[in-house]
Amino acid sequence: MDFAAARFNMVENQIRTNRIDQPRLLQALAATPREPFLPLALRGCAYADADLPLGQGRVLIQPLVMAQLVQAAAIGPDDVVLAIGDATGWASAVLSRLASTVVALESDPERARAVAARLAEREVDNVAVVEGEFAAGYPAQAPYDAILLFGAVAALPPALPAQLAEHGRLVAVVAPRPGTGAGVRVVRAGAAFGQEKPFDAATAYLPGLGPRPVFRL
Repeated sequence: MDFAAARFNMVENQIRTNRIDQPRLLQALAATPREPFLPLALRGCAYADADLPLGQGRVLIQPLVMAQLVQAAAIGPDDVVLAIGDATGWASAVLSRLASTVVALESDPERARAVAARLAEREVDNVAVVEGEFAAGYPAQAPYDAILLFGAVAALPPALPAQLAEHGRLVAVVAPRPGTGAGVRVVRAGAAFGQEKPFDAATAYLPGLGPRPVFRL
């Protein structure tokens, strides 16, 4: 398979045509292959316009949704970014081309080791992979200029906005019910937090952050 051609087509046909227009983001997507971050059996589908299932409810997020999240975060070259739930390391590799430092938070220790190994193989040296619960964020390295969740949540975890720097951006797909969702951006201004919904999107829930079961008698 010609992965370079598939990556070019992904950027031109899936990304650029859907109002993703930040030049630095488009360049980062064009320069960061997806296939090395996937198991061998999935590499032929690396540039599909869909979430790719990785097992245990985790996915490699759809390219367009990932691009929408990153564009909404408006990441600058001096930014420190917290990437939550990047199951493969691909999103963190893209972010590494846009930000100064990326902290990649993973809740599964085995997956965290695999992500760190893939990033090391690609010689990505400005991403630190850490372990912890997604809902708690990673306050040890806060504040962050941007926090991105690479999976849906039923509601924004309340611990995350406080970890933003002044004018920091928190971006996630919020889906109170399965099959619905919107990209939500929270911007910090002192002790206040503004919120807007710049795009519609759907993706798989991050572990522990989906809707709570409703028990009926």
